[in-house]
Amino acid sequence: MAAINLSSLLLGFLMLILFNGSNALSSNYYDQTCPMAEATVTSAVEKAMFNDKTVPAALLRMQFHDCFIRGCDGSVLLNSTRKNKAEKDGPPNISLHAFYVIDNAKKALEAMCPGTVSCADIVALAARDAVHLSGGPSWAVPKGRKDGRISKASETKQLPAPIFNISQLQQSFSQRGLSINDLVALSGGHTLGFAHCSSFQNRIHNFATKQDIDPSMHQSFAASLQSVCPMHNKVRNAGANLDSTPTIFDNRYYKLLLEGKSIFTSDQALLTNPTTKTLVNKFANSRDEFEKAFVESMIKMSNIDGGGQEVRLNCRVVN
Repeated sequence: MAAINLSSLLLGFLMLILFNGSNALSSNYYDQTCPMAEATVTSAVEKAMFNDKTVPAALLRMQFHDCFIRGCDGSVLLNSTRKNKAEKDGPPNISLHAFYVIDNAKKALEAMCPGTVSCADIVALAARDAVHLSGGPSWAVPKGRKDGRISKASETKQLPAPIFNISQLQQSFSQRGLSINDLVALSGGHTLGFAHCSSFQNRIHNFATKQDIDPSMHQSFAASLQSVCPMHNKVRNAGANLDSTPTIFDNRYYKLLLEGKSIFTSDQALLTNPTTKTLVNKFANSRDEFEKAFVESMIKMSNIDGGGQEVRLNCRVVN
């Protein structure tokens, strides 16, 4: 009886290893089944970038917003239906764009190797290409994700908000298995892109009872933001670049942060904790150190299991 139980335990343990192994991501996942997968995604990103310089920031942000809800399962790509409001229509995601880049890559891949490359993997590859083609580092993207079938706008409230303080940020990241180091490194993604007035108006208007402006913000910088984002702003797309080189992936974000020229409350929050402040200084002083940490944290984030079940044939709808 004991021998049977031991055999059963060993068999169960072996099955567990095999099951976990089948879900493991691999950098050479498509080498045999779709060897041109990465080059195809890169081509789609390059073509889009040529026509629209905001594409890289959009693609990088897209992966963050995908992985932080339900894991990296491509659920951010799904369209809303009559019976369900999807993630992309949740308030934090209204400004997400460049979904067509993923669609174009998917269409080319379906013609080349049907039903093989997941939409979630395309998002991860496109984010890497967005960084590299903007002058940042490249890395081997782990692949083999499956696409999820659930996408709910209501769940987007779980995304870390631009008004978060350091404890709220730490909690948000730790819930996803990400460390304080990952928080600071991934915040560096703000080296690319643009922010609408609504996301930082809390720092430049009615900050406190007796202060209009956040005192941690450089005075002339705050004044420049107020000029483009007046109290009752009526310009729909008004806002500011996240750093002074918004189309180049560099460590300028950290340098400006130390000068009091950050955009979001969540950026400034990185200077309110000794550990995060030390990392900000480290990354401001060394682009190499930042890029190394960013790559490690992006790989870690992209490994958040989405529990997907299929390879979507169209990234906007379930099979």
